[in-house]
Formats: sequence, C-alpha cells, structure tokens
Amino acid sequence: MAMWDRIKEQAKGLQQQSQGAGQTSGGTAGGRQPGAGAGAGGGSKEKLVGLLKSQLGSLKTELKSGAYRDASMAMCALVAAADGSVDPAERQHVESLILQNDVLQNFPPEQLRQRFNKHVDQLMFDFPQGRADALQEIAKAAKKPVEAKAVVQTGFVIAGADGYIAPAEAQVLREACTALGVSPQEFGL
Repeated sequence: MAMWDRIKEQAKGLQQQSQGAGQTSGGTAGGRQPGAGAGAGGGSKEKLVGLLKSQLGSLKTELKSGAYRDASMAMCALVAAADGSVDPAERQHVESLILQNDVLQNFPPEQLRQRFNKHVDQLMFDFPQGRADALQEIAKAAKKPVEAKAVVQTGFVIAGADGYIAPAEAQVLREACTALGVSPQEFGL
C-alpha cells in the first residue's frame, strides 16, 4: 500500500506544478483553453503519464489476471471512443499502444485485440449500451485494489499518449474510477 501513497504524493506534486505553471503562463498550455480539465498543464501531465506508465510497469508481475486484462481493454476502448467516434486510424493507433504496453505483454496479442475491438464495435453500434457494458467489465476489477488502480493507470497512459488528455477522456477516466471505487483525485482528475 505504501507504493500507492508514493504515487499519490508524486501525482499531487506534479498536479501542483501543473497548476503553478498554468497560472504563471496566463493559464494556457499549448494554446488550449484554461481549465481544460486534465489536459491543462501540458508538460506536467506528460510527466504524470510517464510516471504512471513507469509505476504500472513495476506491477507487471502482479497484473496477470483475466479481470485486469478484460477491464483494461474495456478502458482502452472507452478512452478511444470518448469523443463519440473511433476512426480506423485511431483504432489502429490505440491497438498499437496496447500491444506495445509492457504490462499488457503479459497476455497474448490476439486476446487483447479481440477484447479491445469487441468493445469498440459495441460502442460504435450503440454508444450508451456499449458504454454500460464496458463500465460493467471495468467494475469487475474492483475486487483487487491494485488491479483497479492499474486499470485507471492503463487508461491514463493510453489517453495521455499524445501528450494531452482531452476533457472527454478525463470524464471517461473519472467514470471508470467511480466504477472501480477509486478516488479520481488520486490521478489528478
């Protein structure tokens, strides 16, 4: 449990840096609007994503359950579809991020592809029902706190891969936190 306390402290420090940087530079980061949720703060959010990715990697040996695998793929699909659509290039990009993720290499690539694409297809066919199904899948990882937090970290890493977490992606991450019984504040959301 001490590791999660360190993660929270490091995340708080980065969040405070982000807020301080936003105030001294007129509140914008990379031309984005002030108060743009998790996307505000530019480089500090990139540092947070890097930190979460590194910490997630340190848990690789613990994250081998089917519940983590399935919840992570549902999380990745929700992040990809956060804006209401997933074009083929975005789908392929997220799929490549999944397959390159060190922790997710615990699982056969075809299992990951199949589960990710199943959720994306459901989200594109009937977004409200696909969203409900994905959140239900995510909630199954709530039984183990380490896995629950790792699912959110995985979503955060995928969402922040481009250096920016869009407001819609931050909202999806908050919803996943709720489904998992994890505080969104632990991740600066």
